[in-house]
Amino acid sequence: MRVFLLAVALLAGLPGVSQADAASQTDALGWLNKVAAAAHQLSYSGTYIYQYGDQVETSRITHIKDESGEHEKLEALDGLPREVIRNNDEVLCFKPDNNTSVVVEKRKIEKSFPALLPKQLGIITENYRVRFAEPDRTAGYACRVVILEPRDQYRYRHKLWADMATGLLLKASMLNEKNEVVGQFAFTQIKIGGQIDKESLKPKIAGRKVIVSSEPAEATELQQADLTWVVKPLPPGFSQVTVMKRMMPGKDVPVEHLVFSDGMATVSVFIEPMTGGMKPVQGVTRQGMINVYTRTMADHRITVLGEVPAITVTQIGNSVTNKVR
Repeated sequence: MRVFLLAVALLAGLPGVSQADAASQTDALGWLNKVAAAAHQLSYSGTYIYQYGDQVETSRITHIKDESGEHEKLEALDGLPREVIRNNDEVLCFKPDNNTSVVVEKRKIEKSFPALLPKQLGIITENYRVRFAEPDRTAGYACRVVILEPRDQYRYRHKLWADMATGLLLKASMLNEKNEVVGQFAFTQIKIGGQIDKESLKPKIAGRKVIVSSEPAEATELQQADLTWVVKPLPPGFSQVTVMKRMMPGKDVPVEHLVFSDGMATVSVFIEPMTGGMKPVQGVTRQGMINVYTRTMADHRITVLGEVPAITVTQIGNSVTNKVR
């Protein structure tokens, strides 16, 4: 009888547990919306590290939000000098060409730390369970910590630390199925709010001559009807974001480039004709946080890469088919 009554009590309690979990996820998702907005709506400046494998890169970021929009400068502090300066949707990359000139290239806006979260977070809960972890501190700030637990083996686990007062993302770790960190961004020093001199947004890289890159448009957006290649079936939760033809460095012919996302992770598929000197290859390699899968099909090389587990890039690569065959 006691066992029966215990079972009844447990069953009766299940809906309450489920509702509590749902409420907790809703609260965590609401906090993530604040985190996603903070990276764009606040002014801040600081230094952060990007760590993957045994590699560490250090960058300085200055971000100003004012009545005219967003203005940002990203400066590499190690390796080759390079600076990326953004004024709203205009992105310019500065790099030295030689001792007397500097090359300026136009770039598209790309997701970067601390603006790692998409602006639309609704799709996140379809692929991740969102929950709070124990509060913590990083870079001297008290933080709320959120875990994005993958619902399957096709994506990594994410752990996010955000300033408790403002919601600005201060640290982000990506972990594999063994709970090992495969990549991490983290501020080592950060100032949030206050007045930031706009002079700090000007490029430091200078030369006697400025060369504005005049390369032809590197990418052309394609319509769905113009697609030569398709990927079916996709891993659960992933959908096509865009497809384009683009010129790649060192390539004589355009490469077809398909992009897929689950709301957090992004996977790129590059399809290029096999030309002289190219050898058939197949297999998975890892470059920091990125897994890369390559195979040959119908005289084309297919390369799939993304910040996702090897099983994901492999399945996507093996699902590529030619529409005209």
